[in-house]
Amino acid sequence: QVQLGESGGGLVQAGGSLRLSCAASGRTVSSYAMGWFRRALGKEREFVAAVDRWSTRRYLADAVKGRFTISRDNAENTLYLQMNDLKPEDTAVYYCAAGPYLATKEADFVSWGQGTQVIVSS
Repeated sequence: QVQLGESGGGLVQAGGSLRLSCAASGRTVSSYAMGWFRRALGKEREFVAAVDRWSTRRYLADAVKGRFTISRDNAENTLYLQMNDLKPEDTAVYYCAAGPYLATKEADFVSWGQGTQVIVSS
């Protein structure tokens, strides 16, 4: 199974940008579809974005379309989430996840990172 570790979170003002990274170890990340989820305080974890093994298909949640971009570098075993025009409602812990196929539901992902905190101030 693959182990995942997120980085790149932090505090940013509304309208700013952050890029999250997810480094994979163990099995090569090219064996998995990858995704990002987030959990805001007091809310359930929700889907943000996902990309298939070969970067040919991507899903994005409606709330982040036009602002967030998911990408991956299989040679570097790394997944990215570029977040632009951040809003206070994007404040959450962001998790990366790996699964056998492109999906948007938590149950379809088999490996999870520990999460990285993103705080967007107004």
